[in-house]
Amino acid sequence: MNAFTLLFLLTLAASVGIRLWLAQRQITHVVAHRDAPPPQFADRIDVFAHRRAADYTIARTFFGVVALGVETLLLLVLTLGGGVAALHAFWQNHLAGLAGGAALILSVIALGAVIDLPLAWWRQFVIEARFGFNRMTPHLFFADLARQTALGALIGVPVIFAALWLMERMGSAWWIWVWLFWCGLNLLLLFIYPTWIAPLFNRFTPLEDASLKSRIEALLARCGFAAAGFFVMDGSRRSAHGNAYFTGFGRNKRIVFFDTLLARLQANEIEAVLAHELGHFRRHHVIKRITLLFGLSFAMLAILGYVADAPWFYQGLGAGFADEKSAALALVLFFLVAPVFSFFLTPWMSLLSRRHEFEADQFAAEHAAATDLVSALVKLYEDNAATLTPDPLHSLFYDSHPPAALRIARLSPPAAT
Repeated sequence: MNAFTLLFLLTLAASVGIRLWLAQRQITHVVAHRDAPPPQFADRIDVFAHRRAADYTIARTFFGVVALGVETLLLLVLTLGGGVAALHAFWQNHLAGLAGGAALILSVIALGAVIDLPLAWWRQFVIEARFGFNRMTPHLFFADLARQTALGALIGVPVIFAALWLMERMGSAWWIWVWLFWCGLNLLLLFIYPTWIAPLFNRFTPLEDASLKSRIEALLARCGFAAAGFFVMDGSRRSAHGNAYFTGFGRNKRIVFFDTLLARLQANEIEAVLAHELGHFRRHHVIKRITLLFGLSFAMLAILGYVADAPWFYQGLGAGFADEKSAALALVLFFLVAPVFSFFLTPWMSLLSRRHEFEADQFAAEHAAATDLVSALVKLYEDNAATLTPDPLHSLFYDSHPPAALRIARLSPPAAT
């Protein structure tokens, strides 16, 4: 066992241990507060809805523990168990050059997808169905899977070949070229997603409610924001969860409402939710997140550029007997183990996201009624069965949105004395 093997195992054990500990804390805390909503929500959320949210959170947390076990076992089999090394040797004996490398990468992706399939089925048709959220049929489930696979192959295969070609042809600075290619690809996908990709999975129809549309246009004018259109997405085909979002950038920005959201919220509440989403753009959160993503990917590829030439990297991950350096082998091993080490960035990323949510809430309160946003949030918490009593440490570590009580307290005026 070399030093990197030991470091990998210790880091993996620490990350799994922390995740299990946080899951146990979450379950214990939610169970302890299951029978009554917090006092500030007592007149808005009834006890039955609160218990349903608690049970939903517990079920999802238990499922997360099972999924963690499966993921960890697969990771160990592929790395120290020699799975990747065996696949690499197989493909090197059957395909030469870039084709063999691409086959290695695609076979690892396919193996992960096959193992994830029963987990995805259980999540959708057992957990989501048990709590009344599932609207998806088995036929639609597999149709989505077929579309995702075809789209992934259409985009992913050329990308894999391009990345491997750059790694082999651009010398020691190949990782910079791969990074530039990756950044350009992501910007292109962001631009074409609203009009070319999203419609493959959902139907988008122009917003027909003239009164609501006029109200939204007035809000956009107050905020100095332009969009390519307002659309309603048939989210109810798959789930009872509601949401609204912006997609695209530049002149290709769209505002999208789930049909489930429009059915639940009043016009003034929809305006407040939209003002919150506008806040993310006006506070430059989208640009900041893209910049952060590109910065982290630059750092990761720089590390990959270093370890790809290091024999200890391959030896430490069960592939030390490879006959020669392989760009595909380096890519697969690195992106298998990178989440183990980057896991410890999770609380920092969550903190940044929560700050952005507070800033977007503040923007919404300045351009719409804060009370309307509070009312909308309470309905969404109830409809989506989001627990009002998460474990504070679990929430601090994972949650991209602030806890409901804290978020609503900031939006609500102080009580008169």
